[in-house]
Amino acid sequence: MRLLLLGFGAMNKRTAALAEARGHEIAGVVLSSPKDGISYPVFTPADELPDADALIDFSHPALVKELLASDPSLPLIIATTGEKEELVRLLQDKAETQPVFFSANMSYGVHILQELIRYATPLLGNFDIELTERHHNKKIDAPSGTLVKLYDAIKETRQDVEPVYDRHAQEAKRTDKEIGIHSIRGGTIVGEHEVLYAGHDEVIAIQHKAQSKDIFANGAIDVAEKLVTKPNGYYTYSNLGVD
Repeated sequence: MRLLLLGFGAMNKRTAALAEARGHEIAGVVLSSPKDGISYPVFTPADELPDADALIDFSHPALVKELLASDPSLPLIIATTGEKEELVRLLQDKAETQPVFFSANMSYGVHILQELIRYATPLLGNFDIELTERHHNKKIDAPSGTLVKLYDAIKETRQDVEPVYDRHAQEAKRTDKEIGIHSIRGGTIVGEHEVLYAGHDEVIAIQHKAQSKDIFANGAIDVAEKLVTKPNGYYTYSNLGVD
């Protein structure tokens, strides 16, 4: 495959290296403005983009929206976190004319974690739920897009839940509807997510720990290899058929 990369931070640098190791070609990098020091052709969304089989995004919402406004006509793998609702709406519009994949986390293991939550939450109806995510000290958004995905999975199976982000400002006991949301930033933590079910005299915890950024980069390449064979539509891990 010939791949275009949207953004060229730490994640897409790994994507480029791993894609080439897997026999793929990097057609270029798309940035909001030209930048020196990149060993691939650099384009902006306003430029005529080179021929490519798919585009992999690890950037930020502003650049994704800039790209979508330029109407790129190739399969899109979007992994940006932040502004989820608006991005999903824009991508679903694009899905009428091209295959589009969106996930706030490109690890297939995190998709399985989400499925486990959908299964466990109805079975643990009397348990309190707390969500915690830990990331490196360079991460900007909080909570992480992955934690938002996990919270959404809980909302699907438990009625009337309410996210609580800042308990120190409250002077009241926890309600049955609360889902605690906690973000930790420090060091070089790649990404850790935990769903804690706390019941009477027992606790169940479901965790996912990323040990390398490579799981996300390889996940995006795996998706690209599948997406280029798909008809137009909006895809996630739930309907793409990634093994």
